[in-house]
This record gives sequence, structure tokens and C-alpha cells, in this order.
Amino acid sequence: MNEKEENKVVNQAIVQAQQNANTITLLEAFEILWAKKFILLLFLIAGYAIGYVIANWQRPQYTSDILLQIDVKGGKAGKAMGEMGSLLDVASPADAEIELIKSRMILSYVVDAERLCFSATPTSAVDRFLHKEGRMDLDSLYIPPMARATKWRARAISPDTYEVIDEEDKVLLEGKVGNMHSASLANDSLHIRVSQMLADSGQTFVITQISDLGAMGALKGGLNVKEKGKQTGIIEASFNHRYPDKAASILNSIAKTYLRQNVEMRSAEAEKTLEFLEKQLPGVKAKLDSAEKVLADYRYSIGSVDMTGETHAHLQKETDLQKQILELEQQRQAAARLFKEEHPSIQTIVKQQNRLRAELGKLKKNAEKMPLTQQEVARLKEDVAVNNEIYTEMLNKVQQLRIVRAGEVGNVRIVDFARINGAPSKPRKANIIICAVAASFMVGVLLVFLMRMLQNGVRSVTEIERETDTSVIAKIPECADKISNKDPQMFVAKKPNDPVSEAIRSVLTAIDFSFNLSNDHQVIMVGGLVPNAGKTFVSLNLAGTIGLVGKKVLYIDGDMRKASSRFKKVGLADVLMGKISFDEAVYHANSVEGLDILEAGKFKMAAFELLRGNQLKKLLDELRPRYDKIIIDTPPTSLVTDAYMIAPLVDMSLIVLYYSRHSMESIQESLQNLKRYSNKPMAFIMNHCEHRAGYGYGYGYYYGRYGYYGKSKDD
Repeated sequence: MNEKEENKVVNQAIVQAQQNANTITLLEAFEILWAKKFILLLFLIAGYAIGYVIANWQRPQYTSDILLQIDVKGGKAGKAMGEMGSLLDVASPADAEIELIKSRMILSYVVDAERLCFSATPTSAVDRFLHKEGRMDLDSLYIPPMARATKWRARAISPDTYEVIDEEDKVLLEGKVGNMHSASLANDSLHIRVSQMLADSGQTFVITQISDLGAMGALKGGLNVKEKGKQTGIIEASFNHRYPDKAASILNSIAKTYLRQNVEMRSAEAEKTLEFLEKQLPGVKAKLDSAEKVLADYRYSIGSVDMTGETHAHLQKETDLQKQILELEQQRQAAARLFKEEHPSIQTIVKQQNRLRAELGKLKKNAEKMPLTQQEVARLKEDVAVNNEIYTEMLNKVQQLRIVRAGEVGNVRIVDFARINGAPSKPRKANIIICAVAASFMVGVLLVFLMRMLQNGVRSVTEIERETDTSVIAKIPECADKISNKDPQMFVAKKPNDPVSEAIRSVLTAIDFSFNLSNDHQVIMVGGLVPNAGKTFVSLNLAGTIGLVGKKVLYIDGDMRKASSRFKKVGLADVLMGKISFDEAVYHANSVEGLDILEAGKFKMAAFELLRGNQLKKLLDELRPRYDKIIIDTPPTSLVTDAYMIAPLVDMSLIVLYYSRHSMESIQESLQNLKRYSNKPMAFIMNHCEHRAGYGYGYGYYYGRYGYYGKSKDD
């Protein structure tokens, strides 16, 4: 393999390593969420609280329903189409009836009957949350248009009295339940009548008046009408309302109004025909009376005249023809309301009338051969007979139409009326709480992963070691119960079996075996790139770990810019300035035998001025024979140069990295700057790592909850 191919393989390996470092498996995702379990628990608690508040804030809604049946009449073809409607997607006749139920023709009557243009809404938020709201039903309300923008309220005084107040609590009127009350307002009058009030004294209601269209729109929006099944003709309608009796009353009003409208629509044709006949009936009766009078007067003038059988037959035939012509005329008028004059049905009736009129004309010519007296009598009797037949026929028609109108039942019947349902259908508190908890948990999960995405720093030990050629000797996990640095008792001494303590012990193991430092080169500097990386915690507990294994160790707080005095009021700054001796400034820790602590102390000079001299080098030279290890805690390298001035004086430098917070460029830059001042061994410690259970081997890993300090092997 040539050099070009080798470089290609290396580059592919680097890319693959980077992809693996940025890839999160399902197990890793679970471990990330488990590490943030307390944050997710807070989101779950918050979600439950939000869901509980929402569920209790919503007003209870009660549902009522009705059942209607549509009688679809038709022949065999219609029935066959009804059976195949579900296959051919043919519209059901019930679809038209559903639209009629939701039409303004029906809803306008319901709005007026149920007084849906008026409303009284409780205002107390506490009563709403505790479901202790009162109720006020308005039977009548009129607010002048100029005053409707004002928020008018009604306040209960006693179980049967109330007062109407404006936004400034000014009383407009006092009223009693069941009575109509009025008050002058905006050059007009406000009228109100309360039909029912169930409220405690002091409870208030916002009273509003909306337009008919607005009330019909609200009613239509809350009305659910559908056909049960396919082509069944069974219609189910349901409605939700905050009062169960009101929901049932509104639905029953809709059903009754729809049934009445259906009957009226089906009897409309009979009603119109009846109205027409009743108007024509007096005129026909007058014609009959006039014809009878003329016949009687003529007979009286000429005396009684007997007619032969031929004359009687002639008269009867003319009467029958006149009756047939009259019946055809009625049929033509009925058809004219449905069709135009050119329609074949009307043309057929006209042809029949013409034929009968031609026959009637022939009879009249034949009558001219009779004697004049008999002709006149026959003509007059014919007029009487025709008018009498017309009048009798019209009376029969009127009676029949009245019977039809009274007996019309329509093609709709109410199967089930709406009944009061005392159990609320909404809100479903359990569902609301579950949804709120699930939504809050998802928000928490998204927030956790978003925070991880924002922390786009280096996480891979392999990547750090490959890019910097410097070892990562330990990964210290994140621990929620870390002891504060202000606690004089070391974390490793108080919790020796914790994974954090085990990870710090691995630092000491790596120093002793990997770098093979002798006791003559025992000074170790611990620094960090940024604040809060945990360098003080690592350095202090590393010193405590060394003391626990029976060695003499000194911890020096070299971060004099953040002067501390936890144990003594003096420290390193005072020793370097020559104010006191080292023995006077040092503190002997009680929690760890063999551990001495030299704090930063208080100083008036700049830290740079104290470190640029030889005082620190002389102090370290004096202390080397007295201690097995000396740990120096230094300020962050990205902020000040103190660590670069201390680095040449130590035997080894440890750089504490904040897991996933540093970019590779910042790590390389800090390491290069440190190497300019010191060629001593250096290593990284990765702190605040995500905790993962299990055993680890080699540098850069840490153990799970495995320990034997203070326990037997059988524990």
C-alpha cells in the first residue's frame, strides 16, 4: 500500500471516528435522560399541575341527544338504490334533512323559544375552579345599542332579588326573579326579566345580549347531527351545554320545530288549494241562487211547462259535459302551479277540454229544434244544474282538504326525546391530565436533548488524544450530591465508594504508573480552561486521596485572584509577601491525616507581581523535602496567565476539561500555550461526564458503584 492509500485510509478512519463520536445510540439516549431524571421529574410534576388546573378550570358540559326517523317513500328502484347506496356512494335522503335541521328556518324558532340571545355568565374565578358557580336564566333582556359595549353585570342580593350594575359598580336597578324591570339608559331603556336564579349572595354574572344571527351561529356550531349507519333514515342529534336541563330543552325544541315545519311543508299544497276554493265558494253560491231565481220567475210568467224524456236526457248530458269541463279546468290550474303552459301534461288537459266543448256545442245546436218555451226552460234548468253541481263539488273538495290538512303527519317522527343527563360529558379530567403530563414530559425530553446539542464541545477521549497527542487519564462523572469545596471534609473521605471517588483514585493510579514520577519530582499543577470546570474540586480531592493512602501531601490554592480564607485568614499571598512564615499559614486537615492546606490568603499586590519573582520557587524548594506530593490549584488558563507562570516550577500539569463544553480548537490552543512555558509531562482530566453504569478498564474510564472501602468482600 503506497503513501496516498495509507493517508486515504487514515482520513476515512478519522471521519468514521468523528461520526461515531457524534452518534447517539438508544442506550446512550436513555442514559442521557436518566442523568437528567430530576429535571424530567420536575416537568412531570409541572405537567400534572397544569393538567389539573386546566381540568378544573373548564366548566362541566352536559350532553343530551335525540333520535329522529325519516320515512323515505319510493318505488322498488328507490329501495334498490337505497340498498346499494353504501356501495355507490349515493347521498342519503337523510343528508337533506340534516341540513334542514341545521338551517336558520329551524334554528331561528329555537333561538326565540329558548331565549338564546341572552346569557348570564358567572365571573368568579375561584368559584369556577371549585365548581361552585351560580346560575341565572334570563327570560328577557334588552340593552340599548349605545350601551352594549359596557360590561353590565347582575349581582345576587338574596335568593330571589338581584341588582344590575355597571363596570364601576354603580347600581342601575334592583329586581325580583320573575318580574319585568326597566331603567332609563342612554336615552332609552334597559329591560330585564330573570326567570330563575340559583346563586349565593354576592355572586355576580356578566349579562350580554347578542344578535339572532350570532345566537344561531353558536347553536349551529355546538349542534352535532349525523345519520346512524348508511341509508338507515335514522338521524341522531346531540348538543352540549353547561346546564343539563338546558341541553335537553334546546334539543327538544329543535325536534318539535323540525317536526312542525315538516308537517307544514307537506300540507302546504292542500292549504293553498283550500284557500283558493274558500275564496271562490261565495261567488259560485251567488251564481246558483241567481240561476234558480231566474228559472222560478220564468215558470211563473209562462206557467208550468212539462219536459219530455228527450229534453231531460238532453239536459242531463249537457250537465255532465259541463261537470267534466270544470274538473279538467281544476286539474289544469293545479298543473299550472308546477309546469309551464307548454308542458305535455297541460297540453293534454287543454285538448280534452276542447273536445268536450265541441260536444257541448253540438248539443246546443240540437236543442234549437225544440219548442222555444222548452228551449228556454231547458237552458235555465241547465244553468241551475251546472251551478248546483259546481257548488256541491266545491263543498266536497273543501271538506276533503280540511280533513287532509288536519290529518297530515309528515314523513318524520321523533323516536327518542332528549332527556336530562346528570353526568357531565366534559371535561374528561383523566385524559386532560394524562395529555398534559405527556406533553410536559416531551417538552422536558426535547429540552434535555436541545441542551446537549447546544453543548457541542468535545466528548470523545479518543478524539482528544488523537488531536493533541496528550493522554486523558480519567473521566470523572457528574454527581448531584457533591460536597461543596467549602466543606473541610473531603468528598473522597466522606464517600469513598462513590464513582466520583473511584475516578479521582484512578488519577493517582495513572500518575504513579503511567508517568513513573519519583518522590524527587512530586509537584503537580492542576488547572482548567474555563471557570467552573471543577479544577478546585479535583485538586483538593486528589490531595485528599494521596493523604488517605498514607502519604504526606500539601494542597496549595494558587488562585490568588479569588482569595479564600475557609480555614485561616492567611495563606499563600501572605507567605510570598513575607508577612508570615509557611508554618503559620498552613492548615492541618482533620478529616484526612497527612493533608496540609495552604489557602490563597489575602493580598494587596497583583497576583502577577507575586508570581514573577522567585518567592514561589524558593517556597517550593523548601517544601519538597517535607511532602511526598504537592498539589497546586491554579486559575483558568483562558482568563489569566498565572498558570503559565507556575507551570515551569512544577513536575507535571493536569488540565481539567468540562465534558462537552470545550471545542477542539480551544483545547489545542491552551495546550500549546502551556507547552511554551513548560516541557514537563501533561495530561487531561475530563470532569462532569455523563454517568454510565458498568465497569471500566484503562485510562479514561471509571468504575460503576463498585467499592470495598469499609466493607468486606462478601458485602
